[in-house]
Amino acid sequence: MSEGTIVKLRRMANQIALNYAAIGADSAVLATADHIKKFWDPRMKSSIFADNRTDLSPIATAAIDLLAAGVTPAPQSGGTEFNKVNEVGHSDAG
Repeated sequence: MSEGTIVKLRRMANQIALNYAAIGADSAVLATADHIKKFWDPRMKSSIFADNRTDLSPIATAAIDLLAAGVTPAPQSGGTEFNKVNEVGHSDAG
């Protein structure tokens, strides 16, 4: 993994965490972890898990630590709660 790639992944994790920060730190950690779990490619996740967490915000660090420990958070928003077949009312992303 190139240094440029890990820098990008850190920036992305921090942006996600910042987006959720307004809901409170504990909820933001779960929401950030949920987002990364659902939307990041397995290679992205394995790279950030192997990283030393340099330059990650406290929320992003806690979210990555949860996922690296094998915790799977429940859906935290409609954006990560996917519809079942013939169901409406949640995300249409996927």
